[in-house]
Order: sequence, then C-alpha cells, then structure tokens
Amino acid sequence: MIIMYHGLNCPHCRKMMPLIDKLEKEEGIKIEKKEVWHDEKNANEMRSKSEIIKKSCEGSLGTPTFLSNKTNNAICGEKSYEEFKKWVEENN
Repeated sequence: MIIMYHGLNCPHCRKMMPLIDKLEKEEGIKIEKKEVWHDEKNANEMRSKSEIIKKSCEGSLGTPTFLSNKTNNAICGEKSYEEFKKWVEENN
C-alpha cells in the first residue's frame, strides 16, 4: 500500500492531487491519504517512519511524502506524472 502524507494547505500537495486521482483511475491503484498538518495522529505516524522517509527525502519530513509499506521506500515533493507513476509501479 502507498500512503500519502500531506498538508491540508500545502501547495505542493494540491498540485499532486490531480496526478494521484489520475493514477488511481487509470491504473486502479489506491493511495491512502493522511493529512499531517492538522491531524496529530497522522503526524505521529509519519514521525514514527522518519528513518525510512529521511533516507529518501534528503533528511527531511516534508509534504507531500509518499511511502510504500511494501518496500519501505519513500518519495517526496512534487513529481511529474511519469516519475510518480514509475515510482508507484516499482513500490506497490
């Protein structure tokens, strides 16, 4: 499963949402979205995975962050549709 940690008002997260919707619709892949700026439970969950995330995200816990529970890999920030789709296919 792929999890997206995002911030409600994060401009980078907002730019990724249509790409996620497109990928879910075209490929039938479900991405679980967890808001971390206003939801402490989700923020704590993201923090608990900080070692995995920081390895892939230049040492930071920013949004958006996409985490694969299957491969324990993460990708962070805005990505092109092609780059994001490739990562999801490799990690889902």
